[in-house]
Amino acid sequence: MVKETKFYDLLELTPEATPADIKKAYRKLAVKYHPDKNPNNEAAAEKFKEVSGAYEVLSDEKKREMYDKYGEEALKDGGGMHSAEDIFSSFFGGGGMHSFFGGGSRGPRKTEDIVHDLQVSLEDLYKGKHSKLAVTRNVLCTKCEGRGTKSTEGATKCKGCGGRGAKMIHRQIGPGMVQQMQVQCNDCGGQGETIKPEDQCPGCKGKKVTKEKKILTVYIDRGMRHGQKITFGGESDEAPGVEPGDIVFNLIEKKHETFKRQGHDLVMEATIPLIEALGGMKMSIKQLDDRILLVQTANNEVISPGDIRVIENEGMPQHKNPEQHGRMYIKFTVQFPKSGLLKEPQLKELEKILPPRNTVKVTSDMEKVTMTEINLNEKREDPRHRQEAYDDDEQQGGQRGVQCAQQ
Repeated sequence: MVKETKFYDLLELTPEATPADIKKAYRKLAVKYHPDKNPNNEAAAEKFKEVSGAYEVLSDEKKREMYDKYGEEALKDGGGMHSAEDIFSSFFGGGGMHSFFGGGSRGPRKTEDIVHDLQVSLEDLYKGKHSKLAVTRNVLCTKCEGRGTKSTEGATKCKGCGGRGAKMIHRQIGPGMVQQMQVQCNDCGGQGETIKPEDQCPGCKGKKVTKEKKILTVYIDRGMRHGQKITFGGESDEAPGVEPGDIVFNLIEKKHETFKRQGHDLVMEATIPLIEALGGMKMSIKQLDDRILLVQTANNEVISPGDIRVIENEGMPQHKNPEQHGRMYIKFTVQFPKSGLLKEPQLKELEKILPPRNTVKVTSDMEKVTMTEINLNEKREDPRHRQEAYDDDEQQGGQRGVQCAQQ
């Protein structure tokens, strides 16, 4: 039985953990709580230090043996504990802990970006558009300059957590086993500092920020696409000691009644009657910029069901090169006359100009069957289900529906 389990608990392990388990647990938690991934989060930074300290002890065979026998106090006299940065660097390789996350400097801390979805029509993306949109964000209180208090000294460090915003608590989880957990400080609500009610700034009530409504003009360029983003740098929420993030508008293309967009191309479907498919067709198309296009077939051109025709340079404009356009594709469906409309004299006239019928020699051993119309969109009953129902009736003695009680 080990003397204490604090370091094992920090790595979310049991005292039976192998060296491989310890390395795996440290890798996971060190990346999770690293300061570069948790800017402006003192609680995460403290957790990172604790996890690194626990790993330094448990990854060393002699230190782990001493810790298991005598506890953490036995290690303090020996000294030699390294910083969390040194431990992380030695584990992941040189360059320090910042290089692991791409770059030697962490850069300024920022507030989170504010992302809005912006619904746009295909016409907007074809012609271009600008819209004025109102956004609400937090800005530093002008009365207290973001301090939250009337005095120039600002808030005081929370005594309950020492300014970390979090506390460590111990919980008994079994005989001789204690779990150490980090929880948000309830004295300061995780802020790490407190302001007395009588010292609160009257403008922000101690919150350090107030709400501001701002009008932004969003320019949608010709040829932009669904999912493309328009960014306003530094227009996100303000907060003390950090730079504001960005406001980002995410373009969401609305469904169009005529066209579908495929890259730089436009695709549409058109249904024409058989007479136009055979004898020539004219149709008008309203383009996305309100021009009316006249589309017609050439002399003696026949349109078959499923045929696709293309019109050059009538697709979408290319973003940042709007004078260049894609193509417009038209897929045709041919509408045939309903049964019974064609009489024998008409059929004889058609036979003179259409390809000849298929000739089938009928013999006495052929079995004649009948075709009927079917709507593939309607739900049909599977014949096997009917057979299963019949079998159930047989097993139950044919009793179905209303049953009569014997008198």
